[in-house]
Amino acid sequence: MTSARTPTGAVPRGRRAGRSTGDDRETAILATAERLLRERPFGDISIDDLARGAGISRPTFYFYFPSKDAVLLTLLDRVTEEANAAAGDVLDRLADDPRARWRELIARFHAAFGGHRDVVLACAQVRGTNAEVRRLWAEVLERWVRAVQAAIEVERARGAAPDGLPARDLAIALNSMNERVWYATFAGDGPAVAERDVVDVLLDVWLTAIYRTTTPPVRPPAETP
Repeated sequence: MTSARTPTGAVPRGRRAGRSTGDDRETAILATAERLLRERPFGDISIDDLARGAGISRPTFYFYFPSKDAVLLTLLDRVTEEANAAAGDVLDRLADDPRARWRELIARFHAAFGGHRDVVLACAQVRGTNAEVRRLWAEVLERWVRAVQAAIEVERARGAAPDGLPARDLAIALNSMNERVWYATFAGDGPAVAERDVVDVLLDVWLTAIYRTTTPPVRPPAETP
């Protein structure tokens, strides 16, 4: 899913543009934030909480991040990078077995987001009031939309998927559906699909929308010379 990867050279979310990603104090701040998000809403977490949990002073915290919002943005960056890395080249291998590859993609994203659900839920909750979180998520979603749009167009070009709605519109609807369904599942914000079923439910909707069937044709095996 190369076209969905985070661009190289992205501006770091913290104050120091050249900071090392292996910095123990930065790592401690991020780990503290994610741990606290499992216990309370983002709005109830203070900079003092983050500094205390990381074993540093409040002034030292500001050496790494300009605000607690910057901590959340960095966590979101890392989650989306993990999801992109997990997706790998799945869409490049789509024609070999479309049903298996789409399921693999959805399952990998589900695992990445599910493994950091507290970060995902916190970002969803503050997105309405935090313009930078909203902008970052829109950029991430746009990359995924473009990757899925391109995959749909390739499947149509090889005759596996029928023409229909514009591929971009379909990709937007499918990605937006995943976002909402996962939020409901992770948050228990009913009605919600049970977590054990969510990947297969999403898969059937994706296949039906793209192929008008849940058993799309695979690429024929190469002929032996």
